[in-house]
Amino acid sequence: MTCSVLLMRLAGPLQSWGSVGRFDHRDTLARPTKSGAIGLAAAALGLERHHDLGWLAGLRFGVRADRPGIAVRDFQVAGGGPYPLRPRDMITDPRRADKAAEPLEAATGTTFGTGTGTAHWLANWYGAPKGVAPDRDTGVLTAANTTTRDPLTSNRWYLADAAFVAALEHPDRVLLEKLSHALEHPARLLWLGRKSCPPCGTISGGVHPGPLESVLTATALLPNATAQRPWTWLEAHPSASGATQINDQPITFDALQRAYAPRWEIRTRTFPTATIGWDIIA
Repeated sequence: MTCSVLLMRLAGPLQSWGSVGRFDHRDTLARPTKSGAIGLAAAALGLERHHDLGWLAGLRFGVRADRPGIAVRDFQVAGGGPYPLRPRDMITDPRRADKAAEPLEAATGTTFGTGTGTAHWLANWYGAPKGVAPDRDTGVLTAANTTTRDPLTSNRWYLADAAFVAALEHPDRVLLEKLSHALEHPARLLWLGRKSCPPCGTISGGVHPGPLESVLTATALLPNATAQRPWTWLEAHPSASGATQINDQPITFDALQRAYAPRWEIRTRTFPTATIGWDIIA
């Protein structure tokens, strides 16, 4: 069966391709994931998260690390710092009023405000309100975290100054040409694994005949490549020699039931021959 391959240049100041990260720890792999690449393609075509991925899910995926980049950690703190107690806080949240009663009675003066010496501060009360919802008894909006307001912390990993050549293989060249056009004229915002990581410059490297292996070998290194023999990850059959499992085959991106399935890939070194060149704006 004759196949065609769409090349994509994935480059930007930051990228993040998580595989197992959740909640307060967001990891990144050393290269783009298939789910991330398919998500980018789906966004370019204008698909909603709940839409069926259709032919996109059947694409065979490969990626080459021309510029692996540097792993960096972003330590984030949200909701930290003292939180001032204002009159309206006590009016709308009786639980806070009760908790604040004792320190307010001992405070000097009766003026409320936000400036130094004019604001009443609740001792050991940190962070902004979280889990705001109507109170079951009064119906007014109240914060769920009334016993503690410790700040939320998270560790988020990124690849800085990285550039990859991703490849999507499919028998229907017309569909790949449609996707190639969409990548340069996207219906939705595109990002490299996370919304804070926009791509830069040209993304589509065009559609070329042949399977993943031959196209990635024939494709020249990116202009800012640092690896002369870059590592390449190729989607493979489970029985292929050296194949390892990775859980990044997208089933649905629906926020309420996001799901992935396992697939297999092999890692190998590529020796680009520069038969296929690049016409890009970096």
